Amino acid sequence: MRMAQTIVFVEDVARMQAFYQGALGLALITAEPGWVQLDAGGVVLGLHAINAGPKQPEPPPERVDANVKLCFHVDDVDGARAALVAAGVRMREVHHHGGVAFCDGIDPEGNVFQITTR
Repeated sequence: MRMAQTIVFVEDVARMQAFYQGALGLALITAEPGWVQLDAGGVVLGLHAINAGPKQPEPPPERVDANVKLCFHVDDVDGARAALVAAGVRMREVHHHGGVAFCDGIDPEGNVFQITTR
């Protein structure tokens, strides 16, 4: 068994597509109203529209209580973080543990994601 796709349920599919495609550089596979698939380098990232009630405030609060975190491999965490910050992405500080570097960021709907050399 292997993971083939991860789905994130989102309020604004177009906004989230623009973020993951533009800021993180994921390539578009398919898009239709309420559903987008992006190539996340071996796993498909699906963005699925959901009506979760009232819209979140701007900026949305960080979802620190979420049970899942999307992690993206990069060769240079410091460089990738700097590029994301320059693009307006909310990023936390870089951490190093052994030979691994990692840094959490916040997407436009408050989901925490990570860039890592792991």
